[in-house]
Amino acid sequence: MKVSTLSTVWETSLPLTLLNRGKVRDIYEVGKDKLLIVTTDRLSAFDVVLPAPIPDKGRVLNQISLFWFKKFSKFIPNHLITSEIEDMGFEKSFLKEFGKALSGRSVLVHRAQPLPVECVARGFLAGSGWKDYQKTGKVCGHALPSGLSQCQELPKPIFTPATKATVGHDMNIDFEATSKLVGKATAEKIQNLTLSLYKKGVEFAKTKGILIADTKFEFGFWKGRIILIDEALTPDSSRFWPKKSYKTGQDQPSLDKQIVRNYLLQSGWNQMPPGPMLPADIAAKTAKAYKDVFKRLTGKTLKK
Repeated sequence: MKVSTLSTVWETSLPLTLLNRGKVRDIYEVGKDKLLIVTTDRLSAFDVVLPAPIPDKGRVLNQISLFWFKKFSKFIPNHLITSEIEDMGFEKSFLKEFGKALSGRSVLVHRAQPLPVECVARGFLAGSGWKDYQKTGKVCGHALPSGLSQCQELPKPIFTPATKATVGHDMNIDFEATSKLVGKATAEKIQNLTLSLYKKGVEFAKTKGILIADTKFEFGFWKGRIILIDEALTPDSSRFWPKKSYKTGQDQPSLDKQIVRNYLLQSGWNQMPPGPMLPADIAAKTAKAYKDVFKRLTGKTLKK
């Protein structure tokens, strides 16, 4: 397996059946009912994978998700079986060749049936939601009070699901469209779960000096019940702001991939493939922000 000098990037497949190479994660089949998910250092912005990796990004995302999976486990089961490479049942020769590279960035999980929607919760008026509000007074169809400011906290969090695009841009949809995709009962269930988990995450993060402006969760069916899958409250899937410097009416300092988005918005890139190379200082700033979030939330040192 080839490894870049900057960080671990999966340039060749493991000797397993590769089911999907996503924007960030590589998913391998392990038997008929398990998956090995490897979180790479790839970064996508505006749904385009950029050519330059972010050092240690995959390990940060993986280990933050493990932290939240454990914290949320009393409220909803998740797909995790183990994150310890030695406990995944691989042969010694596999561990010898790939164990070090996989460590800290991989999980063995139950093979759930993913729901075809991204479950987004928004608690603050930012990003595309702010743009939507300026034009329509609404965010993804949710009517809001007039006179709200940029980055202002909403009266209550809102559920704004989106379709999941393997290529190209995800599309915001309303609750009715979600119900058509997954059924009304399931739509109501994932809406309630999304808002509940978001609120719990927000409350905890505030104690660590972080505001979570919005986030997305993914759910799937496993053995007839809905479980949490993919990732949870990471700097890739959420907007994290320093609580100490928060002020409405302006952009906030970012502890997430908004650092990259802001650079790209100013670069003149048309948001179509191929994505541009990031300057070294932007990649380094993003890597530092991701690690800062990890340390603040977990109080731990990143596992290499």
